[in-house]
Amino acid sequence: MKQFKTKYGSFSSDGTEYIISTPRTPRPWTNILTNGDYGAIVSQTGSGYSWRSNAQLNRISRWEQDLIKDEWGKYIYVRDNDSKKFWSAGWKPVCAEPDRYECRHGIGYTAISSLNNGIESELLMFIPNGVPLEVITVKLVNTTKKARSLSLFSYLEWNLGAAPDWHREFHKCFINTKYDTAMNAVVATKRLWEVPSEDGHWNRNWEYTAFHACSVKPSSFDADKESFMGMYGSLRAPESVVTGTLKKKSGNALDAIASLKINVTLKPKEEKEIVFLIGATEQSGEIAELVKRFQSVKEVHRAFGEMRQKWDALLSTVRVDTPVDSMNLMLNTYLKYQAIAGRLWGRTGYYQTGGAFGFRDQLQDSQIFLPIDAEQTKKQILLHAKHQFADGTVYHWWHPLSEMGLPTKMTDDLLWLPFVVHEYIVETDDLALLDCAEPFLDNAQPASLYSHCTRAIDMVLSRFSERGLPLIGAGDWNDGLSAVGLQWKGESVWLGQFLHRILKEFAYLADRYGDGVTAARYRARAAELKQAINIHGWDGEYYFGATKDSGEKLGSAACTEGRFWLNTQTWSVLADVADGARASQVMDVVEKNLEFKNGPVLVHPAYSTPDTKIGYLTRYSPGMRENGGVYTHAATWAIMAEAKLGRADAAFRMFCELNPIVNGAKPDEYLAEPYVTPGNIDGPNSPFYGRGGWTWYTGSAAWLFKAGLEWILGVRASQHGLVVQPCIPATWKKYSVVRTFRGVTYTIRVTNPDGVSGGIASACVDGTPVALDAKTPGAVVLPLFAACSTHSVDIVLG
Repeated sequence: MKQFKTKYGSFSSDGTEYIISTPRTPRPWTNILTNGDYGAIVSQTGSGYSWRSNAQLNRISRWEQDLIKDEWGKYIYVRDNDSKKFWSAGWKPVCAEPDRYECRHGIGYTAISSLNNGIESELLMFIPNGVPLEVITVKLVNTTKKARSLSLFSYLEWNLGAAPDWHREFHKCFINTKYDTAMNAVVATKRLWEVPSEDGHWNRNWEYTAFHACSVKPSSFDADKESFMGMYGSLRAPESVVTGTLKKKSGNALDAIASLKINVTLKPKEEKEIVFLIGATEQSGEIAELVKRFQSVKEVHRAFGEMRQKWDALLSTVRVDTPVDSMNLMLNTYLKYQAIAGRLWGRTGYYQTGGAFGFRDQLQDSQIFLPIDAEQTKKQILLHAKHQFADGTVYHWWHPLSEMGLPTKMTDDLLWLPFVVHEYIVETDDLALLDCAEPFLDNAQPASLYSHCTRAIDMVLSRFSERGLPLIGAGDWNDGLSAVGLQWKGESVWLGQFLHRILKEFAYLADRYGDGVTAARYRARAAELKQAINIHGWDGEYYFGATKDSGEKLGSAACTEGRFWLNTQTWSVLADVADGARASQVMDVVEKNLEFKNGPVLVHPAYSTPDTKIGYLTRYSPGMRENGGVYTHAATWAIMAEAKLGRADAAFRMFCELNPIVNGAKPDEYLAEPYVTPGNIDGPNSPFYGRGGWTWYTGSAAWLFKAGLEWILGVRASQHGLVVQPCIPATWKKYSVVRTFRGVTYTIRVTNPDGVSGGIASACVDGTPVALDAKTPGAVVLPLFAACSTHSVDIVLG
């Protein structure tokens, strides 16, 4: 039975696919396919692009950002040689009206099936494990009572380097194409790569060889866009498909494409499957071996199964079963898949083609791996440590392959390194991580990760105002505050809260590391900082946001616009800056003044006039993105803050407000995909209130997963063991979580027989009662066991 059905689609009965029933969705609804190196993104129309390692600097196929047309992609045309009719195996670019259509976005694959002119087709796209190529299979079935003569025409435009290819007449001068008859493949190289060489100029080859091959011998090929499309022609009806001929043109300085023509005859009811390959290798000699391997349909089927097994293994280490199916779908499958495929491996999406590593961004995203495969979080930590300067500052972002980066005056970036290091050690108890040595960007001499972390913290501690608050520089976590403190006078209250938490947490690590002096210093600074925030950052009823270089308050009751800021309320709770009644008071302010139908907005009311002393946040249209919209990443922190205070109904309500499945129930308002989180949802000051956007490439997926699992379901890591502290609505009667922690698998069953949202009445592990945690009301810390063991946990609420 399909789940959460709308007029555009639904989830499959097992929840592992989103099934789209029409190609005309409100926006392109996409899927990201990647093995961690090679990747592709595909929409329900069959459009999209491919890359290797970096979706911006190493784009393989051309694509331009136009979400209205969505007609850049890698296409398969199907032509009936008798009637001369033709259509697309996906839907774009021909846009013929199919008799039947279905797109299934699955975990690691997309399949588009349709019925056109009596020919049933299924277009399957996936990336096999560990190889630099994508597989596109076309399965054809003749449903009619007569034999059919068909031709398939593949089509893609070579990009081969940095994207977008904004100067095609220049870049095509460096591309060379040829047809390799032994491999049935078009091969492409490029003699220029827009990545600086050692002399700082564009003076290097594109260091790959691209190829497009097929499992059967093509009857013809083309590598020239002009001869394929026809001068002044279009992809909807290209000359070669209209006439049924390819002109076998290849060589230098063409507008380079790859097209293969495959003739197919089908008897009545007969089925045939053809395999197309697109890839890019560093050694041209590898291509023949890869093509030979994947020209086998049997090998393709085996690789498809292995790909699915890999994803199943990654996503199965944490499983939940709650009374709310939409929550189960997001926590069990889609949030994990989005964070890994979209943010960590692909780092791209239709709304932002990306490619770079953000210092703060992928560190936060890597938390998704903590309960899945913490070694991947460790690798991410060490990678980011290499992109730090010796004084503790860091790149805001950098591009893999080129290592080009942007030194930052953003003042929070550097602190995410010690933050995630602490989270990793809490999860794994691997204190040895602190001894791992990595170099700095400006000093090749390796230093311990502990030193990397303390340098970051100490740099922020050196940039304080006379009032004892940290300076905001070119922005704290909110990039849009890009002009608040450029003179290094403006203050950030949120940064102070964030730093307070890090000082306390890292002091604990410093003690364990044997550095009591630093531990004591950090605790003393934390106490001073907490006092300063509560004196100078308090606005009477809540915490204001920041001060400009002039000293003017932002996010204050004195402001006409942007009067309430979300982050300083939520993090006052998450960082233990607000105590007791004050903590509850600020979350009351959030619920009253910032929470709307799609969750809490980042600021309210929105700024209606650009302010050059605040930054580009005020230049967004009112109610959009950071300017009065729901900025989903930050909104997840509100869920966590509510749950930390035990406000179960509010926490769960906000989770539902952000849940794309819930918002997707109104698809013509929401527009965005209902199976991945958006970066933003338009707020009440927008004329398009409730509109979602910026999907896939958002840091909200990993945080919404943490908010649901760790704070509502209450299953989270601690230094001394796995904590269970439920914060569920009273109407829930039961739920369960399977969670691996330090190599031990716990099956946790929570029952709520009296229908209350209070604390834990009793807890048993393997039938033996376990004492409740005296330090944390309503919580139990599960005992630690030997790795590879499994244990059953039964908890009764009361």
